[in-house]
Amino acid sequence: MSTSRNVTAAPEDSSDGPGTSPDRDSAPFVGRRIRVAVIGTGAIARGSHVPALARLAEEGETEVVAAADIAGDTVREFCAEAGIPHAYTDPHRMLAEQRPDLVAVCTPPALHRGQTVAALRAGAWVWCEKPPVLTLADFDAVGAAEGETGGPYAAVVLQHRFGSGARHVKRLLDGRAMGRPLVAHCQTTWYRNADYYAVPWRGRWETEGGGPAMGHGIHQMDLLLDLMGPWREVRAMAGRLVHDVQTEDVSTALVRFESGALATVVNSVLSPDEVSRIRVDCERATVELTHLYGHRNADWRVTPAPDVSRDDVAVWRDFGPDVPSSHLAQLRDLVASMRAGERPRGSGADGRTSLELITALYKSAFTDTTVRAGEVGPGDPYYTALHGGAPGWAPSTGESVPAASREVSA
Repeated sequence: MSTSRNVTAAPEDSSDGPGTSPDRDSAPFVGRRIRVAVIGTGAIARGSHVPALARLAEEGETEVVAAADIAGDTVREFCAEAGIPHAYTDPHRMLAEQRPDLVAVCTPPALHRGQTVAALRAGAWVWCEKPPVLTLADFDAVGAAEGETGGPYAAVVLQHRFGSGARHVKRLLDGRAMGRPLVAHCQTTWYRNADYYAVPWRGRWETEGGGPAMGHGIHQMDLLLDLMGPWREVRAMAGRLVHDVQTEDVSTALVRFESGALATVVNSVLSPDEVSRIRVDCERATVELTHLYGHRNADWRVTPAPDVSRDDVAVWRDFGPDVPSSHLAQLRDLVASMRAGERPRGSGADGRTSLELITALYKSAFTDTTVRAGEVGPGDPYYTALHGGAPGWAPSTGESVPAASREVSA
């Protein structure tokens, strides 16, 4: 979950029409660096976005021209440390004056929709931290503000599906090199104490969107979907076992994929022995990833069935040069898509799939039913709130959100 400081949210506009950029060239990124702006200057911006952008700047691909944050002293310090020329406390003014090509949104979740739509309407592509927005309705509103052909598009930070390990395993699974995928396990079992939830916007539907299924497990669930393909149905349970929060602090789910494969999914913030894990049992081998916040080639293990030839095993275990999963790996892919005028991975329907599964997980857990892909849409209460108004989970009538939560202060 992003812990960055916030910028005032862009006003919501019910029209949410396509983004336009009337003064831009038809091929605006040819022969020059991509101009980038950052909204939100907290930990995720400092620790992940700025280093990735700096690396691409060294290679002549990008330049960071501005940053915005509601805290003036913080954004000025941020810009001074990173060598960014322009600091703003108003993101709308920054968009108007600097006209960036790409905006990195690094603020808490409740601000993502407004800031993403504002950037798209200003003609900028967007790279938004997870969770991208609070609901499927919000995601569809963002999609309505994207350009119709050639961008601008809004991509979600889903860096775990990038890098050499994920790319190699996806190629093996897509090509059925190890046979059909049959059984999978997806695990995000982390530990968060009471101090973590003392931050006012955490653990609340209105400001965080959901609990560990939404804010923590989304990365492994997205990687699972990227490897396994479309899902068909989900059956889930959720609990609030330790923390005094509105959302869950643990969930489990059973998922059936279109291929017929079955998977278990566990998301927890109650687990002192922290691990992130993906395991896929295929007809001829098991492939497993064990890590925490990012993976390298060495974190993947391939275990063949007894009758598999050594030559096949050697091919499966040859991951090639090690490219870790990272913001840098995804940013490279995004910049390449911008220069090609193509929709990037992690945007549009490809970026929506993990949010749709998470929404279905909550609906299944809170209604004690099996939920099928495509079932949650306009008119469904879970389309506009992940608690769906469920008794015992939805905020109580008249329950107020603390002022600090409404401001989404980090």
